[in-house]
Amino acid sequence: MRRLPVLTALTALAATFALTACTDASSGAGSSPTDGGSSAATFDPSSIAQDDVIAAMLPADVVEAGTLTVGTNATYAPAEFIGEDGKTIVGYDIDLARAIGAVLGLDVEVANADFSSIIPAIGSKYDMGVSGLTITPERLAEVDMVSYFRAGEAFAVAKGNPKDVDPTDVCGLSIAVQTGTVEDEALDGLMADCEAAGKAEITPLRYASQADVTTNLVGGKADVMYADSQVVAYAVTQTDGQIEQLGDIFADSLHGIALAKDDAALAQAVQAAVQKLIDDGDYAAILDTWGNGSGAVTTAELNPVVS
Repeated sequence: MRRLPVLTALTALAATFALTACTDASSGAGSSPTDGGSSAATFDPSSIAQDDVIAAMLPADVVEAGTLTVGTNATYAPAEFIGEDGKTIVGYDIDLARAIGAVLGLDVEVANADFSSIIPAIGSKYDMGVSGLTITPERLAEVDMVSYFRAGEAFAVAKGNPKDVDPTDVCGLSIAVQTGTVEDEALDGLMADCEAAGKAEITPLRYASQADVTTNLVGGKADVMYADSQVVAYAVTQTDGQIEQLGDIFADSLHGIALAKDDAALAQAVQAAVQKLIDDGDYAAILDTWGNGSGAVTTAELNPVVS
């Protein structure tokens, strides 16, 4: 969840594993914010037909422009990140934005932006913001938001949970996290809880790269990986099932598409488009392409009540 500096994209894990199997990956392998990694194939929105009824809901200025401009911050695999060609923005958020455009009969233009600059530019520079935006009361005061994904935090272990890790008690284990994330901060709290309870200490393993976190779980240095739920789901796919999610997602929240407060017609059209994609199964196909079907919602709500 984007509450601290965002996660970098996963790198080409197959190459990383070959170089660092069963070793500490922090000394060489890593990722930059533009490393796309061995991503899944993107969903092809050309299979989605325009819905004339929903398209008729669009405001005249958007119809005349013929294009939806979308702001995103491409450093958050698998939602949005730079692909293997080093320039194309890919991910399930991007595929969803293009699918929305197809339903509305519009082209989609995606712009990479600083994360904090996206919401202030909605309605002027961008028609929509699609960038792993958690729906919060503070954001709803600034923009309208259409819910489309539920994400949280999750643990992962080696396939089959060979160390028989109990997700309700991780004291005494080595836990790997990416620095600068929500989980990095939360790990300090877990460590303090174990100490206060008089239990065995957690061994923290902190890496600048999520690829290193995943590699060290696969290699056996870490007992547990702690990351955003969608990152865990994608890592399971990228490692061909060498790891698995442990227990349920926790501290979950809704992600939403941001739209201008003074453009109710566009917000309602986007909500209807997302709901159609959900009902027709295209939405599920997009999330499944990126290994994140577990984050699916059944209803696209406009400005849902959140705490």
